[in-house]
Amino acid sequence: MEDVPGDRRGLTHTALGPTPADRASADRTHRLARMTTSMVDWTVALNTATRLVKPGPEISREGAAAVVAELRGFASRAEAYVREVTKMEAASGTAPVLVVDRPRWIQANLDGFRQILLPLNAKVIDRMKQSSPTAASLGPRITGVEVGALLSYLSSKVLGQFDPFFPGADSSAPGGRLLLVAPNIVSIERELNVEPEDFRLWVCLHEETHRVQFAAVPWLRSYLNEQIAQIVDSAELDPTIVAQMLREAIKRVIDGLSHNEEVSIIDLVQTPAQRQTVDRVTAVMSLLEGHADVVMDSVGPEIIPTVEHIRAKFTVRRQGQGFDKIIRRLLGLDAKMRQYRDGATFCRAVLAEVGMTGLNRVWTSPETLPTPAEITDPKLWLARMHHELTAG
Repeated sequence: MEDVPGDRRGLTHTALGPTPADRASADRTHRLARMTTSMVDWTVALNTATRLVKPGPEISREGAAAVVAELRGFASRAEAYVREVTKMEAASGTAPVLVVDRPRWIQANLDGFRQILLPLNAKVIDRMKQSSPTAASLGPRITGVEVGALLSYLSSKVLGQFDPFFPGADSSAPGGRLLLVAPNIVSIERELNVEPEDFRLWVCLHEETHRVQFAAVPWLRSYLNEQIAQIVDSAELDPTIVAQMLREAIKRVIDGLSHNEEVSIIDLVQTPAQRQTVDRVTAVMSLLEGHADVVMDSVGPEIIPTVEHIRAKFTVRRQGQGFDKIIRRLLGLDAKMRQYRDGATFCRAVLAEVGMTGLNRVWTSPETLPTPAEITDPKLWLARMHHELTAG
């Protein structure tokens, strides 16, 4: 520190060094700063997830290489089919295609979580700096274990995923990346006893549809980011209130399970301020997932000869059973399944009335997206967006 005339603190630190009290205070500040750089210890999350992840199916090295090559080829081939069915204009190759194993899927999603949670992280860190060093150290580690355990569970369930929030090569690029989880695709095709080539192309059609959605609708990514920011802004950070919400959520989940009701902890820990925004996001995700489901089933047997057989078997599998069904319900994954079903029902109902060109009006602007009520009752959206149907 520069020795400023009249400032004895500068002389003390420069000439004599800090006092023991100064050292203790500085040490605590530095330790707290190191502990409070993130609300999640991402290293703990990664280590937990990779330690708990289940091994993939047995397959030879040559067989694995063949699966990877085939998935890459099908991802490229799917683009033409998606364009033909959706009539959406999107540039080719706007997102890299990554064929990954379970640990690499976990790493990719940890990267995505970290990016999405940046605004909330800043709020939480400000609150954590008021905590004791022990609490500031343990909190992120505990959260890291929880995030890791969740991702380890999901890592054996996900067949493919389009990550729209992955940054592009530059600010003008659409961004995103398409992940295909090879071990899970092989495992499920064996479990369902379906034709491997047909199943792999079918999965690629779904994920490629998501890439086209975001590439053809440039405002969609920023719209979802804005909704996430609103949820973060209204996040409740008071530990007492959060604990109370969690206790009430657990009680209601237990009651819901005993009465066979669909209730999840994720749904119940939302604050009232968040719920309206979450409902909007759910409606958009229902549209995106349902639209992709309709596209993957629309290619017909001339492209995928066993498409109807695959859909029938896959629908039964989505329902889950036993302990797995309980876990899915607790985590809100049953709600994810409802998104596919409700969104697909919406898209099919609109297609029946106004065709694909009429359905594509949903992509015009955020105002033309279906509301939660319209997702469950497509006639409401049709009346709002296609006045000609009700005229006269």
